[in-house]
Amino acid sequence: MQGQDWSAFQFEIYLNGMNGTVPRLPTDLSRLEEMAAQRLGPGPVGYVAGSAGSGRTERANREALDRWAIVPRMLRDVRERDLGVELFGRRLPAPVALAPVGVLSIMHPDAEPAAARAAAALGLPFTASSAADTTMEQIAEAMGEQAERWFQLYWPKDREVCVSFLGRAKAAGYSVLVVTLDTWLLAWRPRDLDQAYLPFLHGIGTANYFSDPAFRAGLAKPVEEDPTAAVLHWAQMFADPGKTWEDLAFLRDHWDGPIVLKGVLHPDDARRAADAGMDGVVVSNHGGRQVNGAIGAADALPGIAEAVGDRLTVLFDSGVRSGDDVLKALALGARGVLLGRPYVYGLGLDGEAGVTHVLRCLLAEFDLTMALSGYTRPGELTREALTRPGGA
Repeated sequence: MQGQDWSAFQFEIYLNGMNGTVPRLPTDLSRLEEMAAQRLGPGPVGYVAGSAGSGRTERANREALDRWAIVPRMLRDVRERDLGVELFGRRLPAPVALAPVGVLSIMHPDAEPAAARAAAALGLPFTASSAADTTMEQIAEAMGEQAERWFQLYWPKDREVCVSFLGRAKAAGYSVLVVTLDTWLLAWRPRDLDQAYLPFLHGIGTANYFSDPAFRAGLAKPVEEDPTAAVLHWAQMFADPGKTWEDLAFLRDHWDGPIVLKGVLHPDDARRAADAGMDGVVVSNHGGRQVNGAIGAADALPGIAEAVGDRLTVLFDSGVRSGDDVLKALALGARGVLLGRPYVYGLGLDGEAGVTHVLRCLLAEFDLTMALSGYTRPGELTREALTRPGGA
């Protein structure tokens, strides 16, 4: 079976070049951050690009991926390729989803709906953040009924708000619940601190909360009459470092679909997720935004895949910038990857078209890299596709 020819985007670009048209954005996705920094404000770009502490973990993410090298194999028939995978009972055209990223309105006025439409048009899942600046219902409407949408939960301290969020997400057609475990508190982020920039305190990224009946029931006055009090109420329920593994039963009681735990870096935590009846984990360190000096996500991936790959769906994020990164993550045991910062920069630079460009570049490069390495399907990728030069 032959899937969509993602690599055709390459020839589309070259053919457009015959008319003097070149891409509006770079095709090397690692260049997007620099371009965004030149064109967009320092506050928004700093918030997206910023990491915890000195940025050691963000650098470790790239170093962990770069330590692995692909070993191409020759004379294999790769004419017919299919990047399609099955995740959580649904067939997807490629092993890529858009990661949850909050406050997208600071990058572009079309915010989450623009990114969601781009994902839906390509058949890829969009993960709506609890911290979006557009409600989950508006994002769902922008995607259309048949689109694959996941909902990311920043697990609020207020149980009534949590139950309300889950009910709203289910009613709006979100199929997978992605629970972020590594952000009970905001990390020490110097780029934001140096500018005293936190969008939430200005009521940005709070749309799901301010529109929620359970949240509004806890306010003395309506949000519209006292937005400052609403922000303070949000701040009191966002941070909840007291959550434990035993609390997962509450989520299972109130969500009847797949539950994925995001932020897992230790095999024992992955095993506990499986024991708790979870359906998946995302091997992730939040793109280096939470713990300075943490393990690179790709260094954690093989051990987790080996520990629970037969019990859970293992996904990966943190550091993905290219098609070869996708190949490496799959070869190290992931079933799919979540793409974060690159699509956000694409959004900031060119709205929905920018997100589409980023996704088509990533998938074309992955398709070509897989074919030129001798593989036709993601399921063929194993550790044998890689080596670590020098045994490092």
